[in-house]
Amino acid sequence: MMGRTLFDKIWDAHVVSDLGEGWALLHVDRHLVHDLNGAPALAELEARDLPVCNPELVFATPDHVVSSQPGRTGNTYAEGSRLYNGLRDRTKQNQIRLFDIGQPGQGIVHVMAPELGVVLPGLTVICGDSHTCTNGGLGALAFGVGSSEVAHVLATQTLRQQKPKRMRVCCEGALAVGVSAKDLALHILKTLGATAGVGYAIEYTGSAVRELDIEARLTLCNLSVELGARCGIVAPDDKTIAWLRGRPFAPQGEAFEVAAAQWRLLASDEDAVFDREEIIDVAEVAPTITWGLSPDQSIAVDGVIPDPHCAPEHLRKSYALALEYMGLTPNAPIAGTPVDWVFIGSCANSRLSDLRAAADVVRGRRVAPGVTAWVVPGSELTRRAGEAEGLREVFEAAGFQWREPGCSMCVAANGEQVPPGRRSVSTSNRNFIGRQGPNARTHLASPATAAAAAIAGHIVDVRTMKHVPAQEPQVGSTTV
Repeated sequence: MMGRTLFDKIWDAHVVSDLGEGWALLHVDRHLVHDLNGAPALAELEARDLPVCNPELVFATPDHVVSSQPGRTGNTYAEGSRLYNGLRDRTKQNQIRLFDIGQPGQGIVHVMAPELGVVLPGLTVICGDSHTCTNGGLGALAFGVGSSEVAHVLATQTLRQQKPKRMRVCCEGALAVGVSAKDLALHILKTLGATAGVGYAIEYTGSAVRELDIEARLTLCNLSVELGARCGIVAPDDKTIAWLRGRPFAPQGEAFEVAAAQWRLLASDEDAVFDREEIIDVAEVAPTITWGLSPDQSIAVDGVIPDPHCAPEHLRKSYALALEYMGLTPNAPIAGTPVDWVFIGSCANSRLSDLRAAADVVRGRRVAPGVTAWVVPGSELTRRAGEAEGLREVFEAAGFQWREPGCSMCVAANGEQVPPGRRSVSTSNRNFIGRQGPNARTHLASPATAAAAAIAGHIVDVRTMKHVPAQEPQVGSTTV
């Protein structure tokens, strides 16, 4: 019998019914719901007189349309208040657990769910959000769904899906000093292209992936959808088990040890065959930043902006459009490009390790004149942990704004936008036209690179900046 991939093992274990021609009805173990689509989906069930099938498997939180303004309430952003109040009221009516504003657990769905232990290895996880693939960093089969599918899962706890092909991206080598998982993800996008993963589920393997901590694996999997992939996954290991131990919704005591023994079996067989294989030489990865209008349009931060005339013929038009929109000059160094805004946040890079990496750069320094810089922790637990170890003081002393947890300026659905024509360095995951606001110009980068840009006032190679050490070294991840 041919060996099976990790994806195959989790998929097969969740098939309720084989529908033929590659389609299956899957059981959903965890359903994450946010304010943008939660209330409308629950209203649809009510209109059809359908109960929520398994409310105990649904976890809700406001994140997309709530303000990140300090001291905010669910109604601070008036245009989002209807969705916020709808989520609060309808989750209560349906006995769905809601992590509300100010409560431990509130935050971006793909930050709060892993840190609470809601997401576990081997589970199927869905959410009406394309970056649900983030959760694959814990060894879960996680993917985003559409609004009609959100309602279907609420009503049936199942989902009709077509099985994707399997792709393995093997990352070998060691990340250099100053290079992060975000840089690796952008490098993979640059190398393979934004459509490389279409029709695939990606498993990330190799020595470099094994060396990543869990929060870095979550970042890597977060950008799988930017490759066009259905999901991304990393096999669980002892790091995964140690990270999950003691988290509120993970098994406890002896039950945890039993679960951990099963998690250790979740791996692709040695003779498993993938439909596509890619090898990434991690030694080639430098701090990376986007220059264009797609996450795959990136270069090393010490590189030069591409010339459309030198690009492959099928890319010349898109390159020219991107450079015109971004206001960049071909063949010029990207370092030195002036910056107006810096945003450190999003489900890609707002965890405690991300905030620490940025704080290491800004400690003892000041944000450059004319730059607006925000730090938006990904969850209430991350915010509290960051404040407990003094990160808020570090950022505020440097001139950053320390905000409340939420999606904030990543998606600009809550009124928080980069002004038209202004240039932002952002730790988020999309740099599409208008993503951070009408006519905003967005460069995607790691927390360290974004923080360095805020201090310098322009894009800069963080490796050239003298390190200012912390008073006391910090280790570990968000305490729950």
